[in-house]
Amino acid sequence: MTIAVGPVAADAAAPEVDFDRQPNTYRHWNLRVDGAIAWLELDVDEHGGLVPGYELKLNSYDLGVDIELHDAVQRLRFEHPGVRAVVVTSAKDNVFCAGANIRMLAASPHHWKVNFCKFTNETRNAMEDATANSGQFYLAAVNGSCAGGGYELALACDWIMLVDDNSSNVALPEVPLLGVLPGTGGLTRVVDKRRVRKDRADVFATRSDGVRGKTAVQWRLVDELAPRRGFAEAVRQRALEIAERSGRPTEARGVELTPLQRRIDADGIEYRYVSAGFDRVAGTVEITVRGPEEVPSSVGDVHAAGAAGWTLAMTRELDDLILRLRTNEPELGTWLLRTEGDADAVVDCERIILDNAGDDWLCNEILHYYKRTLKRLDVTSRSLVALIEPGSCFAGLLLELALASDRQYILDGPPIDDEDSAQRASIRLTRANFGALPMGNGLSRLQSRFYGEDDHLDWLHRELDRDLTPAETVELGLVTDAPDDIDWEDEIRLAVEARRSLSPDALTGLEANHRFVGPETVETKIFGRLSAWQNWIFNRPNAAGSEGALRRYGTGRKATFDRKRV
Repeated sequence: MTIAVGPVAADAAAPEVDFDRQPNTYRHWNLRVDGAIAWLELDVDEHGGLVPGYELKLNSYDLGVDIELHDAVQRLRFEHPGVRAVVVTSAKDNVFCAGANIRMLAASPHHWKVNFCKFTNETRNAMEDATANSGQFYLAAVNGSCAGGGYELALACDWIMLVDDNSSNVALPEVPLLGVLPGTGGLTRVVDKRRVRKDRADVFATRSDGVRGKTAVQWRLVDELAPRRGFAEAVRQRALEIAERSGRPTEARGVELTPLQRRIDADGIEYRYVSAGFDRVAGTVEITVRGPEEVPSSVGDVHAAGAAGWTLAMTRELDDLILRLRTNEPELGTWLLRTEGDADAVVDCERIILDNAGDDWLCNEILHYYKRTLKRLDVTSRSLVALIEPGSCFAGLLLELALASDRQYILDGPPIDDEDSAQRASIRLTRANFGALPMGNGLSRLQSRFYGEDDHLDWLHRELDRDLTPAETVELGLVTDAPDDIDWEDEIRLAVEARRSLSPDALTGLEANHRFVGPETVETKIFGRLSAWQNWIFNRPNAAGSEGALRRYGTGRKATFDRKRV
């Protein structure tokens, strides 16, 4: 990992970050598995910040702490199929977690703060997804003070136990202390998930000292209390009780998530099935996803291949690439998405996963991991353009990459470098495109594209499992345009240049508005409403100015507020 030298200033370049972790290299979490229960203990190394310039006191966290949590959540799902309940607690006395580190937030560049909040919330969502779709229930054992992002971590769990000792509390103190909002869904989860009455939620979110004991239970901020003496045993018994609800297999053998292999240089990143080429002058990344080299013939083959199997390996590589580009390449604002390979092989791999996801734990995990990776793409603040050319394999689960894009172009003609070729571009709809991989709004990408057009969706369903020509994709509304081979390069160049001429801030807002139509969910509220508000508040002088609350926190000086409501 490349680390910035010296403290991070507000206008400094962010460090180069990688997302590779192994449990034996964790600095901030202890992971142990005891039968059906896993214990995730937060034990933050004060001097283990991702960049110099701050100390992670009181189990406060930065991006590095949360990268480890992300890794642990993934490993529990794939490497420990027998785990049915996960206890999230603290290894430190009298403190659960003080939330995101204030010094880190105050000193970080704006885009770093926003991406940090986004990634952190995606990890919280992954915990909730494990409960909802994998039978791994998360229990927060709050054994001390629990504030801000620490309480948001607890909110992501299915059950919250608070030690009853007249001092331990839960709190969301960001508004009164820092002049910002809870950054990873706290406000939304309090009212939408835990159904806290809005007046109580208002009192709670404006009290810096939080709520403790019976009041926390009465207000639904936690589920139960347990005395400090015997707290660990009470937690264990509750975890065992919760584990009984799960249908996770008890004797299954897990799949090791072996280290990803990649080559990185100034021009891009290369994995086995995914690659990215950078054009810094144009501000683009050309991302290519390659189809499978071999197709499993049975579920047994999927298990035998493990992390090397195409569907899981491709998903891990794509997920890692999205995270690296989002964090390390903020100025490469347009991503051009391509695929290469045999569409039949893609569909055959997909069929094995979909046919068995209901009965086989590993197929289920792979399906939901790919779903989460697509969701990460959905909320990425980059312009996404799919380029469908001869030799592409935009079929089924890989067609979702095109449907996630803001625009789709299909080449209506021979390959650009071989005008005599008979090969032509096509796409293929499969059942994977009709609900198996929902967006954060609960709809498929086809439902979002044709929102409220049930007749059109029925028409598309009748076109399943056949290659659609460029003319047909236009007729069906599945692409933006179909330039011929004479105009293709100019059309794409002009589209990319036009995109680069626009305000990146305006594009981020435009794209986020267009991608999520239809119903609101907790997820869309957090990434839409909260992210937008937090993004704005992070820029306001009341929070981030020299006299703002975020800057003056801990100095003994009160913030000076501009009292105009905006």
